[in-house]
Amino acid sequence: MIYLWAFIVGGAICLIGQLLFDVVKLTPAHTMAVLVVAGAVVDGVGLYDPLIKFAGAGATVPITSFGNALVHGAITELHRDGWIGVITGIFDITSAGISAAIIFSFLAAVAVRPKG
Repeated sequence: MIYLWAFIVGGAICLIGQLLFDVVKLTPAHTMAVLVVAGAVVDGVGLYDPLIKFAGAGATVPITSFGNALVHGAITELHRDGWIGVITGIFDITSAGISAAIIFSFLAAVAVRPKG
């Protein structure tokens, strides 16, 4: 049953993104920003963790999970280290993903020469 809920929740998040493209006519960058901020707000009010427990990968794979990770890290470190933790906590959880994106993007740019 978890696979069905993951498909439904992940599909609903993607449907929202597609509607932002097609109906609202947002650019890809604006749509991504809206989804990241939405994930951050949902985590800020404490609802993203229950959604992850309910839908699993359906909630952790879409871009909304990045907003969740940013806020979740900031709040966790705020409680542990005080206000400086708001800044350091953002990078504590997301640094591996950001580093991987930079490294793999560099390697792809080196390996693939665009035709021009």
